[in-house]
Amino acid sequence: MRIFISYKRGLSPDEPLALELHQRLSASHSVFIDQTMAVGTPWAERIDAELKRADVLLLLLSAASLGSEMVVGEVQTAQRLHRQQGRPRILPVWLAEPQPLPYPLSAYLNPLQWALWRSPEDTPRLLAELERAMAGEELALGVDAIGPPGSDPGPGPDPAPGQPADPAAAAAIPIPAPAAPLASLEPAEGTMAAESRFYIEREGDGVVRRALERQGVTITIKGPRQMGKSSLLMRVMQRAQERDRQVVYLDFQQFDQEVLAKADRFYPQFCQMIADALELADGTAEAWAGGGGNNQLASRYLQNQVLKPLNRPLLLAMDEVDRLFEASYRSDFFSMLRGWHNNRASPLPLLRPWKQLDLALVTATEPYHLIANLNQSPFNVGEVIELHDFSAEQVADLNQRHGAPLAPGPLAQLMELLHGHPYLVRRALYLIAGGQRTAKEVLEQAASDYGPFGDHLRYHLFRIVDHPALRAGLRQVIRSNRCDDEKTSRLLIAAGLVRQQNAALRPRCPLYATYFGEHLDG
Repeated sequence: MRIFISYKRGLSPDEPLALELHQRLSASHSVFIDQTMAVGTPWAERIDAELKRADVLLLLLSAASLGSEMVVGEVQTAQRLHRQQGRPRILPVWLAEPQPLPYPLSAYLNPLQWALWRSPEDTPRLLAELERAMAGEELALGVDAIGPPGSDPGPGPDPAPGQPADPAAAAAIPIPAPAAPLASLEPAEGTMAAESRFYIEREGDGVVRRALERQGVTITIKGPRQMGKSSLLMRVMQRAQERDRQVVYLDFQQFDQEVLAKADRFYPQFCQMIADALELADGTAEAWAGGGGNNQLASRYLQNQVLKPLNRPLLLAMDEVDRLFEASYRSDFFSMLRGWHNNRASPLPLLRPWKQLDLALVTATEPYHLIANLNQSPFNVGEVIELHDFSAEQVADLNQRHGAPLAPGPLAQLMELLHGHPYLVRRALYLIAGGQRTAKEVLEQAASDYGPFGDHLRYHLFRIVDHPALRAGLRQVIRSNRCDDEKTSRLLIAAGLVRQQNAALRPRCPLYATYFGEHLDG
């Protein structure tokens, strides 16, 4: 079989175990590990090609790898390829003690069985288990290993990562969990907990607090990738719960592409996911059996089978709605949401249940030019919050919250290099404050493949390797501050690689200009 080993490079026990598994499995299989690439190999293209050929993605999970963007990218690619071609199969292996998975890894991996490795003495057993799994068996551990609440599992395995020991907890609102803090610091990866002391409030937080004092509001959060949109959405959801609202969270990344492609499949599943989150009877098959337009059927379903039975305020929080911007029915769907917004103002008794509904939408791109009639758009009503990179004052505040590891001079250099990029600033301060890198190392090695931001930079390069238009568009922005293709420029802005400054397009930060200017082929 063709095996692709995914692991966190440069750390122990991750890398030593990955190398040993590569050596041992290579006796019977064709095994790829990134260290086998020759010097000068265009690694992003090679990794993409190897994932496409792989039968198995052998995924080594540890506290370090949970925060690796490259690991997330490889898992996302493997899931997409599995839907398209039926492979690769993901075989997760926990190193040392399992722990809750951060989002989005939790969405991809929680349903899977997994294996456990705690020490080198476990390696022979792990190899035998992997061979059985590749022959068609399941890995040893999973949700069934937890046992009922109050039971004594004896010397058996720990609860499956990301799964609650108490089944009652499974009924809780599926809010993505952030990565666990390390000591007194908090890694930059993942959605931040609403109560995190490293969360920097911006103007939008005040808008949210004021908006949720009212009932029947629509909130739109806009901004490119890694701007903090999902973290702000978590605070919207927490605030709504504090105001005694029921909350449903939908991440549009979790809809399969084949479902998104067809309105007749998407609308019923959209409604079914809302009902499931509220533990209400499904009823979508009966609702659609009589025929009719999808907007009408979905609106009637939400009114009669969700809002009326629930009979309490509801916040419907929708993340990554950009996934629908390429759908043929996008204008219809968003006009439906606008209709739900408008229904709240109606004095008709029939429409009274709509007054219970709040909407929160998160989008990375400017959607207005994608919707046929702006009067039917939900993105230009209610409260529209646009997130921007941190200001110099906000970066200084974050530096203080990390114990002021940077003096004013290096802090100004970091701000200039990263242009206030929220994720990269947090990562730099986490590494420096935790003693893992010096300020000099962070600044001098910033654009290195294996420097402080190497994982992040390689992830972005890996994500666009299969998209010639994006590569060409980013090259054009770096060289001439423009992009001739409107769709490409929109996608580059959404990915957080490019920012608009007046009429010009510029790389998101000087670090991006340097790194991608060197790594994108001519």
